[in-house]
Amino acid sequence: MKNEILGIHHITAIAGNAKKNYDFYTRILGLRLVKKTVNFDDPHTYHFYYGDEHGTPGSILTFFPWEGIGTGRRGTKQVTEIGYSVPAGSLDFWQNRLEKNNVIYNKPALKFGERYLTFLDPDGLKFELTEAKTPDSRPQWETTEVSKENAVHGFHHITITTNKMEATAAILTHVLGYRLQETEVNRSRFTTDTVAHAAIVDLVEAPGEAIGHVAGGSVHHVAFRVKDEETLMYFRDKIVAMGLNITEKIDRNYFYSLYFREPGGVLFELATDNPGFTVDESLEELGTNLKLPAQYESNRTVIEGILPKLS
Repeated sequence: MKNEILGIHHITAIAGNAKKNYDFYTRILGLRLVKKTVNFDDPHTYHFYYGDEHGTPGSILTFFPWEGIGTGRRGTKQVTEIGYSVPAGSLDFWQNRLEKNNVIYNKPALKFGERYLTFLDPDGLKFELTEAKTPDSRPQWETTEVSKENAVHGFHHITITTNKMEATAAILTHVLGYRLQETEVNRSRFTTDTVAHAAIVDLVEAPGEAIGHVAGGSVHHVAFRVKDEETLMYFRDKIVAMGLNITEKIDRNYFYSLYFREPGGVLFELATDNPGFTVDESLEELGTNLKLPAQYESNRTVIEGILPKLS
């Protein structure tokens, strides 16, 4: 078995109001709530997982909604854009939908030969919907307002903004197995051939730009995907050998993780496919129950009373 990175596993961001976040992603974007749980370190805060029909790695966007956290600032040492793949010809639908729902957006443009549309979520988190060159077969979640002809598939790319890209590029290529595909102005696109989708990392080099501030509307970390725990520990040894600090293996209930900060300042996670999101709910039930880490189950009544209502 090869020890390889299988593209992006999930992305975790910070929000303010939990209900606004839930409404935006499930109704306006039409994503599936794959898992409703709580922060491991703060059980009075939700941890939402949104994704495709099956909760496929590479489609999972997660949020910690902390009321009153304040607004972050995009800048260097951050993941500054999240790119989703959408069906060819769907951007007109999305432009009309975003406008109808008073979402801030820019009209479609071209990047690396692909048509895309930029918008901001309620907290200012920046997204791009991209009509990908490669047809995307990942199982979309269909709602009464967003049909499969237009629905989001999963991640297309992430963008990291950095003052100097050399050290971050070295981690992508020498550790994670990405390769430089092409460059447009100050944006360099790195890809991996191990998966067909969620395979792209863009590095934007902005020497004079200020360091970003992580708060509401900011990405907290990006997780790269590995098959299993054996592969996870292979990469741990590889990262330690480079002299970088990395955590021990952590059980996150739905995957096992390691965390390290790449030299450019962005928090990277490595996450396994196993055991997956159906470990405690069936595929049909995903996201319908409040799932608590075992250490908090005895306090369920108190926690349920404190968590914000979503309906």
